[in-house]
Amino acid sequence: MTSTTSRDRVLVVEDDPTARLGLTELVRAWGFVTEAAADGAEALKRITAFRPTIIISDLVMPRMGGLELLRALKAEGGDLTVVILTAQGTVETAVEAIKEGAYDYLTKPVEPQRLRILLDKIVERQDTRREVKVLRRQLRDHGGFGRMIGNSEPMRKVYHVVEQAAPSSASVLIWGESGTGKELVAQMIHQLSPRARMPFVPINCAAIPETLLESEIFGHEKGAFTGASDRREGCFELADRGTLFLDEIAEMTPTTQAKLLRVLQERTFRRLGGRTEHSVDVRIIAATNAIPSEAVKSGRLREDVYYRLNVFAIELPPLRQRKEDLPLLIQSFVAEFNTQNGKSVSAAAPAAMAILEQYSWPGNVRELRNVIERAVILSTGEFIEPKHLPTLAVDSPDVVERAISLQPGTTVEEGERRLILMTLEHTGDNKTRAADILGISLKTLHNKLNKLPGRGKGRDEEVPRA
Repeated sequence: MTSTTSRDRVLVVEDDPTARLGLTELVRAWGFVTEAAADGAEALKRITAFRPTIIISDLVMPRMGGLELLRALKAEGGDLTVVILTAQGTVETAVEAIKEGAYDYLTKPVEPQRLRILLDKIVERQDTRREVKVLRRQLRDHGGFGRMIGNSEPMRKVYHVVEQAAPSSASVLIWGESGTGKELVAQMIHQLSPRARMPFVPINCAAIPETLLESEIFGHEKGAFTGASDRREGCFELADRGTLFLDEIAEMTPTTQAKLLRVLQERTFRRLGGRTEHSVDVRIIAATNAIPSEAVKSGRLREDVYYRLNVFAIELPPLRQRKEDLPLLIQSFVAEFNTQNGKSVSAAAPAAMAILEQYSWPGNVRELRNVIERAVILSTGEFIEPKHLPTLAVDSPDVVERAISLQPGTTVEEGERRLILMTLEHTGDNKTRAADILGISLKTLHNKLNKLPGRGKGRDEEVPRA
């Protein structure tokens, strides 16, 4: 059974004294805090002091029945989960109660096992809703959603889909460039789902040889192929009742994709070399760094698999399209690597921040994280300085755009002059760094600068600390 806490408070509303006592004691034995009421009117009085999160209410009672209680709770705007108990002859009214907002109904006499399963599901649902509320507050106050960092509009769209997809068991297809955080999003969906206490099993389809991938996913029987000395469970069995994350799904062969489709449709599979069908309850989250529609057109992703996976679709924006998130991401990584390395770096200095903001980040958040880790380790003071950063300007869109602006007829000397001045401007006149970017020695740079009109020896080699 799902573990309960003091927050899991159940109010039993039943007019029959024997049934009321029996239900109250049964639910209390499962670890819930319980109270009881004889009808809807008494229940409304008890709610204020007892503050239940779950109400189990009989449908037909004197003074105020379950349907009237449900409507009264709805009018008050409370966030309570209501389970209706009904006799066989009033099932139609119970269905009406579902339309009014009841979570579910059970027919009387109540089967304890069915009630227990239902309460477990409600607790899991409430845990998810509490977690989402915490994450929404975190997003509002600190610009993040769990381990996902960013407050930009593209990321808010991602958070919205994650919040919608998480409570369900529907398949999810995530796509985006390498380093955008596809597995992190998959983990968040799992953690916010009712499956959070069960396994999250990731597998990178591109990292496993084609000959072994099918065995990794579906498992194999002893003797299924040369070297199969024992029976082995595959990822589907390991992820039973949890989540299976298939990274780089478009790298899977069409044959293996066809077998995957069968599992998605039938929820059964066979181990490699086996004859027995095995049933599984697994949620599939798949990811690819290709645009799915293009992967389908090129034949890398089967169309039927694509439509089966694409129940919820999440496109992760590259870092260059959400640069307003850079300060939040950098501060998050600085805090992380301060802790890991015993450092006390406060932030990136303005000159360093300017470099980070101008870079195009082809490796996305993963590349940024590596750059900040290196910078924190190298830093000996309070701030990350330009000298702590690797050579990033080469790939800057600004540098590329301006380099391309040179027109035919421009002399080599003029092109060199523009490139040197542009690089010095980019580094804040830090000649040591400019020489490194240009691929020449500091002495050579000084010689070239001395030949340029209006350029003396210039400023010191290092930018002063901000």
